[in-house]
Amino acid sequence: MTIGEDRVRIGFNPSASSAVDMLKQTAAKFITQCEALKDEPNCSDEALRCIALAQTYAETAAMYAVKAATTGK
Repeated sequence: MTIGEDRVRIGFNPSASSAVDMLKQTAAKFITQCEALKDEPNCSDEALRCIALAQTYAETAAMYAVKAATTGK
């Protein structure tokens, strides 16, 4: 399991919604790609801070998107 999959709890989808699956997969991929930036040779403390913020906001965005996709109409 990738760090992105872990953070968005990729396997948790009690509604079995395809929209939730797609949203979580997209967010997980982004978070994991951001994690890979830490391995760049020129990764500074500022870059690490920006990576952490990007990952946090991606997790937050995924949570609200899933909420929107599963809210009754």
